[in-house]
Amino acid sequence: MRIARFTTGSDPRYALVEGEPGREELVVITGDPIYTPVQPTGERVRLDDDGVRLLAPVIPRSKIIGVGRNYADHAQELGNEVPSAPLLFLKPNTSVIGPDDPIVLPDWTERVDHEAELAVVIGKVTKDVTPERALDHVFGFTVANDVTARDVQKSDAQWTRGKGFDTSCPLGPWVVPGLDVDDLRVQARVNGETRQDGRTSQMIFDTAYLVSYASEVFTLLPGDVILTGTPAGVGPVDHRDVVEVEVEEIGVLRNPVVRR
Repeated sequence: MRIARFTTGSDPRYALVEGEPGREELVVITGDPIYTPVQPTGERVRLDDDGVRLLAPVIPRSKIIGVGRNYADHAQELGNEVPSAPLLFLKPNTSVIGPDDPIVLPDWTERVDHEAELAVVIGKVTKDVTPERALDHVFGFTVANDVTARDVQKSDAQWTRGKGFDTSCPLGPWVVPGLDVDDLRVQARVNGETRQDGRTSQMIFDTAYLVSYASEVFTLLPGDVILTGTPAGVGPVDHRDVVEVEVEEIGVLRNPVVRR
């Protein structure tokens, strides 16, 4: 099952996504599926119809939790030690954009990098959950790009500015509940050229452990998002680039890059 959030020019709605790539159809459902049972309304909308636009599948009401250096090769490519425990940081919900929304490069940074990631969407209030039960608290999984102002991340004493600016957290194209994420391919392409190509099995700390660990620090609320880290191959993006992040069995998240 794939669950999308979309608009046809009015208020956002949710839908089940059916069909093969390029021929998807949206089966409209009532309410927000994180909070209410999935119930089709009977309305169906073709994804390629005029005026139909996918939105970020979730706008966290509370927080986005990032995990730094969770792939050994990525830590090493930036000259960092592999952490002995998950390295957590926060991104505000104002950083979220959806499919095809532009990543806007701030004028106070000279290098902005893509970071392809699997993202976890929390489905229940979660505190101090064990790794064995952690995935029971997950609503589903989506694709994320943890866009990072790399020069600012290195120059500041903390990562808020480099990781949390507006448009720095593309999410989409939809959420997939019930997915086995132990060994999924994670890729990033810039203008069609593959930059990152890893697998979630290469994570230092797996998804269940990350949910459990984060829940010891923060109370996780429905709709919160956890970014699980990025494989090696991060690199810069520039004005007029197009970034595609793909996670196997979920889909492709595409965003243009602009400098205004």
